[in-house]
Amino acid sequence: MKLYEELADWWPLVSPPSGYAEEAAEYLRLLRSAATGPLREVLELGSGGGNNASHLKRELSLTLVDPSERMLEVSRALNPECVHVPGDMRTVRLGRLFDAVFVHDAIDYMTTEADLRAALETVALHLRPGGVALLAPDATRETFEPGTVLEGGDEQPGADGRARSLRYMEWTLPVEPDATLVDVHYGLLLRERDGSVRSVHDMHQIGLFPRATWLRLFAEVGLDARLEPRTIEGEQYDTFVATRPR
Repeated sequence: MKLYEELADWWPLVSPPSGYAEEAAEYLRLLRSAATGPLREVLELGSGGGNNASHLKRELSLTLVDPSERMLEVSRALNPECVHVPGDMRTVRLGRLFDAVFVHDAIDYMTTEADLRAALETVALHLRPGGVALLAPDATRETFEPGTVLEGGDEQPGADGRARSLRYMEWTLPVEPDATLVDVHYGLLLRERDGSVRSVHDMHQIGLFPRATWLRLFAEVGLDARLEPRTIEGEQYDTFVATRPR
């Protein structure tokens, strides 16, 4: 996907870290409310550009895993205090346990039930007994809504007064009632420091599963999970909080 590879250095304009403060605070609250024992060492799978980590690192010691080396470069610049590891959340094995495992909307890229189960198994294998997992998909089948989002950002001007700017449209298409795949199109306009503008189209496919499927798969990998609604900027989302039995 272009957004996470060739356009990775534009990520802070696509999704500024400053916009994640409210989200990160809610995730920390949920982790603390479910934790038994210490909550210090945390693994984030699919950490992307490290936006959530830029807030969570104030309270937690983070190991960040992402399959895109370009996105890890962005995150290393933002979060030099964190450990960064390249890896796919379906298959990565770090050989150690954590107090908590956090997966943000990168879990949406699990497009089959087998993918989702593999990611949840990775979560379970890295949790200490009594540890807590928090998974925050953008949507479940019950909460999904198609629509269009217009966003963008601007760099701080350099000494010469020049700066890059970006504007994009995110278009999430409707799906059939029994579909498990959603097409999401991104149309991006990128303005370089010399004033030139180019356009890029990027298409992503994300998975869409009902709450019952999520809860069944958690149980299959040995985690006790519950649904925990969260509210971010006035919008309602489904969050899954799970623990590994002692």
